[in-house]
Amino acid sequence: MNRLHRWLCSSRVWARGVARDYLPWALAGVDLGDEVLEIGPGYGATTRVLLERVRSLTALELDDELAGRLRDATGDRVRVVRGDGTQMPFEAASFTAVTCFTMLHHIPSAALQDRLFAEARRVLRPGGVFAGADSLPSLGFRLLHVRDTMVPVDPSTLPRRLAAAGFHDIEVATSPGRALKFRARR
Repeated sequence: MNRLHRWLCSSRVWARGVARDYLPWALAGVDLGDEVLEIGPGYGATTRVLLERVRSLTALELDDELAGRLRDATGDRVRVVRGDGTQMPFEAASFTAVTCFTMLHHIPSAALQDRLFAEARRVLRPGGVFAGADSLPSLGFRLLHVRDTMVPVDPSTLPRRLAAAGFHDIEVATSPGRALKFRARR
């Protein structure tokens, strides 16, 4: 992420918005179960909210520095694992839910996003839910990503992509001009 993007994602303003608006919208009506995996928690704004909703939380973070920060911030309340969402270091059927928030657009290609979807399905228990949300392109979003990875997920193609990864009961919704949310079952 570029410097401005890092500043925003680590800010209290972002954390408050995530807790007050973004995650309640993204997870409305979703039962995550007991063993939850969060892919790409970054600075941990979503992790702190998830901690209030689940019994056991594992966070998979690619960035060494961010994984260390998250470990320091959450102590033993979150199992933080350094790793790649496209090649997860977990056994099959390990989690009741897999989540990811505002991180899919940081994956450098649609093909790698699809690999993450397949991995999310692999590590889910039968009947488990894959749920998440990501930003939709806008001028502000594009400006925030100058010299940064930005591969937006198209909400119109997401159901087909999730079905190709083996999911069913797929739902995708958008908040006009802001974000998309999805949920799908294994």
